Amino acid sequence: MMTRVLVVDDASIFRRVISDALAGVPGVEVVGTAANGRLALARMAALHPDVITLDIEMPEMNGLEVLDAMREMGVKTSAIMLSSRTVRGGEMTIRALEAGAFDFITKPEGGSQEANLAHLRESLSPMIRALERRREIRSILGPKALKPAAASTVAAASSPAPVARARVRSGAPIVLIGVSTGGPTALAQVLPGFPAKIGAPVFIVQHMPPLFTEALAQRLQTKSVIQVKEAQNGETARTDCVYLAPGGRHMKLAPGPQGEILIRITDDPPENACRPSVDYLFRSVALHFPGRSVAAILTGMGNDGTEGVRMLKRSGCLSIAQDEASCVVFGMPREAIAAGVIDNIVPLSKVADAIIRGVAEVRA
Repeated sequence: MMTRVLVVDDASIFRRVISDALAGVPGVEVVGTAANGRLALARMAALHPDVITLDIEMPEMNGLEVLDAMREMGVKTSAIMLSSRTVRGGEMTIRALEAGAFDFITKPEGGSQEANLAHLRESLSPMIRALERRREIRSILGPKALKPAAASTVAAASSPAPVARARVRSGAPIVLIGVSTGGPTALAQVLPGFPAKIGAPVFIVQHMPPLFTEALAQRLQTKSVIQVKEAQNGETARTDCVYLAPGGRHMKLAPGPQGEILIRITDDPPENACRPSVDYLFRSVALHFPGRSVAAILTGMGNDGTEGVRMLKRSGCLSIAQDEASCVVFGMPREAIAAGVIDNIVPLSKVADAIIRGVAEVRA
């Protein structure tokens, strides 16, 4: 299946570099380019691309305005945003993801042409593959792809039985969430479902680069009654607060002298090609706070989180996975389900309720 891509950027050098990067991805055809948003809309109507790479900051019509116009016109083309690694770029990227963009990459800054091409190709290739798989599934299942219950049943039937929980209980509940592609939109639905007093601290790893997670935390706070913030190194975790791992850095938890939960932010090497890594956070909780966690794996590419949940299960973790029908990319949840470490498979609309029930069970 050939994937047709339209490249949209107001800078001619980036149009060329992105086109060259995509030319090295098997099964991809660059069908055209556009220098601004208005021209992009016209070329989408004429060329019917499967995917557009869309610069966020452009004159005349920026990337957010293009996404709004695509939604109003009913255009189903998937958008991958290109963003500058700045505070403003982070804020606009979060808004673009909420507006329906599939994912984003950051524009290369400096470096050789060969290094920039390699960065773009390595970033874009898995996104293109994930979009191809999503199109294949939708073409096969048709309307069935929109039924969460059916998807959950299929996933549960094809996965091993969940690992038995030891039911070790050694303290108050801890909520853990791992998420990647599609995460900002998923979190924007899950966190507003939490009450202000959920009865546990909540720790989230969302795969993102630096400067983007602070914007995400601020955006999520505007939608939620529970407090949401970017985690800081050395702070003591508080019940009824959501902590988001800083972009580009790992987050782990350690016990304090009085049994409190201390947050450690580190620059340890990436795991599963990710920093922050879900496995890194989950492993620290399995080691220091056994039997206290409710862990959820949401939409995303890859398998980050599976081994972490496996370790948590050995001491009594309650585990949840988002179902295929409601995922932007059914990668991370699928791997955890296939490994037999998931207790409950639910659609995104039910994740908050499942976590709240899990907190009550751990506390009991």
